[in-house]
Order: sequence, then structure tokens, then C-alpha cells
Amino acid sequence: MPAVDYADALRERLPDHTVHVARTPREEREFAAGARVISSTDVDPGLVDRAERLELFAGVAAGYDHLPLDELASRGVAVTNASGIHAPNIAEQVLSYVLGFTRNMHVASERQERREWRHFQAGELKDSVVTVVGLGAIGQAVVQRLDGFDVNTIGVRYSPEKGGPTDEVVGFDDEAIHEALARTDHLVIAAPLTDETEGLIGEAEFETLPPHSYLVNVGRGAIVDTDALVSAIRTNSIAGAGLDVTDPEPLPAEHPLWNFGNVTITPHNAGHSPEHWNRLADIVAGNVRKLDDDADPAALENIVRKPE
Repeated sequence: MPAVDYADALRERLPDHTVHVARTPREEREFAAGARVISSTDVDPGLVDRAERLELFAGVAAGYDHLPLDELASRGVAVTNASGIHAPNIAEQVLSYVLGFTRNMHVASERQERREWRHFQAGELKDSVVTVVGLGAIGQAVVQRLDGFDVNTIGVRYSPEKGGPTDEVVGFDDEAIHEALARTDHLVIAAPLTDETEGLIGEAEFETLPPHSYLVNVGRGAIVDTDALVSAIRTNSIAGAGLDVTDPEPLPAEHPLWNFGNVTITPHNAGHSPEHWNRLADIVAGNVRKLDDDADPAALENIVRKPE
């Protein structure tokens, strides 16, 4: 996805502003010196030091734990992310995992590869329980797309008192999570990596999940204990997994997860969509207009860190 396409989308929305694409480190330094807004996957603190006019760093991904947030905030720079722009396509990929596992399409694929015309058993999604960890934009989009399949949904979020679009909402305490997992047919991880979610699904959780259940992770790899996942697959403690994220990432070629027929792995590309730049440009252009009008940084869409 060329950055020039993103720049073109911003120019369409901000015809009265200048948009540069830095192609070399020298151009990065040159453009940063006069920039009010920098939008990228990351930014070096040294570049921030040069950007004396910088008001906003607009991240192009949902994750922001890799950014120098303290340095940016101390320099009076607001930070936004791309939360929400990936929700439609990631939710569609989650459904492809869930439906694929329900209908045992991985078995069909294996038999097709062997040119083997032999029937196999398949299940139904109807009346199953889908538990979604994380009820942000992605989790909500997943639940929305499950509507119509006649499933029961459980949402897991940090603040369960806020409710959500699921039939039930529980918090992160062990008792509540395990009670939900014991009833779960499909466990979808759609949460960011935080102190509360890191290692959330480990050996004990895999023991609680029914042996016919499936795990889908489109959040972050470290939310799931990889060794515990491998053990759960090997011992048939769960029926399989769909992984768009792994820990470690990229997943080494020799890792055992590659060898399981009931594990589907994609290289962290559930967020890819032809609409990526257009959706992000809508957010960033709107925020630039707010800055033009001297709006409070707290009013910026997708604000993750206000300036100090």
C-alpha cells in the first residue's frame, strides 16, 4: 500500500494544505522541521526534536505502545491512532475463520489437495456461543456481523458496567472469564495488548475451554500464551485456532504452529483493505481541520495521548 496513495487521499481532503511524502532520511529531517502534522507507523525521538512546529503525530495503525508517547507529550504533541478503520475487514476475516472452522473447510482443503472425494462431518454456527474479548471498534464489528447467525454472544471488557452489543458482558476477573470460557464454542481475541490482556489466555484458560472450541486471535500475539496454545492443540484440548497475530512475530519457519492442520495462520494482514488510506485520511483530515480551528486536542478523533 504505497504511501503516495495516502498522501493523495489527504490532498483531496485538504486542498489548501501542503502534503509531503518523505522518501529518504534526509527528506524526513527536512520536512519534519516545518511540519505541523506527521503521519507514519513510527517516529524517532530525534526527529521529534527537529519538528519544532509539530502539533500532531497521526499513527497509521491501531497500536501505539511502540511510540515515544512521553517524548511527544512533553513536546506538546498530540497523538492519534487509526483505531476503527480496520474494523470492517478484520471482522470479515474473523467470520471467515469462524465459519471455516464450523464447516471444517480446512478438512475440505486437505482432501481437495489430495483429490480425495470423501465426505466429512461439519457443524452449525447456529445456537453456538461466541465470546469476544475486547469490545472496541473491531469487537463491536465482529458482534454486528454475527447478528443473523442466531448465535449467543459474550463480551469481555475492562469495564463491564459499560455494557455492550453482546448478550452478556463480563469483566477480566478470573471467575467471570472462566465461567464464560466454559460455555464458549468460538473464542475471539479482538483486544489491544495491555497489562490486563497480556497472557490472558494461558494453560488454565485452555483447560477451561471445551475440547470442541476454537480460538481466533486478531488482537495481539502476546495475549495468548504460545506454549500453552501449542500444548492445547497437541493434546486436543481445543479443536483448532485461527491466528492473524502470533508471539513471536513473524512466526519462525521452524515453529510447531505451522505444522498443525487445524491451525490457520495469516501474516498479520487481517487489517489490510483497499479502503485503508481513505478511512485514515478521513480521520486525519478532520483532525487537521480541528487544529486549524484551535480545537482542544482532547476533541481530536482517536486521541490516545494529549500534549502536556
